[in-house]
Amino acid sequence: MQIVVAGQGYVGLPLAVRAAEVGHRVVGYDVDTHRVQQLAAGQSYVRDVDSSRLRAVLDSGAYSATADAAALVGFDIAVITVPTPLRDGVPDLTYIESCARTLGEHLCPGATVVLESTTYPGTTEELLLPILEEASGLKGGVDFLAGFSPERIGNKRWSFDGTPKLVSGINAKSLDVIKGFYDGIFQTTVPVSGTKVAELAKLIENTFRFVNISMVNEMAMLAASLGVNIWEAIDAAATKPFGFTRFTPGPGVGGHCLPVDPMFLSWKAQQDLGVPFRFAELAADVNRHMPDYVVRRLVDALDKRGMPISRSRILLLGLTYKYNATDLRNSPSARVAELLIGLGAEVRGAEPNIPDGDDAKLNVPRVDATPDEVAAADAVVLLMDHPRFDLPMIEKNATYVLDCRNRLSGVNVETL
Repeated sequence: MQIVVAGQGYVGLPLAVRAAEVGHRVVGYDVDTHRVQQLAAGQSYVRDVDSSRLRAVLDSGAYSATADAAALVGFDIAVITVPTPLRDGVPDLTYIESCARTLGEHLCPGATVVLESTTYPGTTEELLLPILEEASGLKGGVDFLAGFSPERIGNKRWSFDGTPKLVSGINAKSLDVIKGFYDGIFQTTVPVSGTKVAELAKLIENTFRFVNISMVNEMAMLAASLGVNIWEAIDAAATKPFGFTRFTPGPGVGGHCLPVDPMFLSWKAQQDLGVPFRFAELAADVNRHMPDYVVRRLVDALDKRGMPISRSRILLLGLTYKYNATDLRNSPSARVAELLIGLGAEVRGAEPNIPDGDDAKLNVPRVDATPDEVAAADAVVLLMDHPRFDLPMIEKNATYVLDCRNRLSGVNVETL
């Protein structure tokens, strides 16, 4: 089939390449011309897609990247994988709206549009469908099909195509076609009764993680005040073989999902029902203040050593929002750095996962975590324990370490 994947980021590019690999003709559409140029040159900027895989589907002709909407003509299935950020606590769906208008102008009878971007329940039927109908002059569920299938990026254990894929449609025929498409890409598809169920399921997944991370972060602060090792306590609790899921503390949450998605449901509940989603709001408050807690712990540790923060040299290790990622979006490290700089500290950052030349994305001067750099710092803060960091070297050379990941040991190391 002729497939359009609108949005060639962390979600869209893996889907587009996989769809091309299984035999579809895929157009990767993105309004970012620089991104399109990189893709056309066979350069992947997404960790889940090796450049060799990208070049293979480019060379075969199965995949092409474009910023020209005219190339969307004649698609059988279009998948929307655009960002859905929060702006001052309000969901910003302008990317979905713009993409829907563009696709609607090229929508032909019999075609299908699938939304993958995370959003609040009702978006597919209440927002996407009317825009497609207005732009195309066609009737959804009659002249064209539509549905929602939330993105699920894989992890170290689960591959992209090995992660079960939720699918839904605005009617039975839509679900049948959408399921058939994803059956050819994913090992397992899980159909649900409607788009609102699929939309809510995605928010449940991420809110579950968000709330539990927030809970364990607050417990970490309480444990430190009580003189209890939170990491040992978590290890002990995790010996229970049922009824417990292990979560660990850190400097906060980041990325494009956890700090954003639960707030979609909170906003929707307030808008439609006039009631707060208290768990999500409380969790957001805890995580919002974790960088402040990290800085307070660092200030106290340096004060005990007779060193004012205003004249201290601080080395931050790992600035992405999660382990071994290349994504800085909403990373708590940015807030940690901002607070330290505001207190007069000399802050440097080591981030091996950001390509050379992308230093402008970092908000602190970039250095390598060499023995000399580690030794020169008055304090080292391990924010993200990337595998490329030499942890034994850090233990040996650092004067003092605040370890937010429980990866280091020694008399010069304190854990969060």
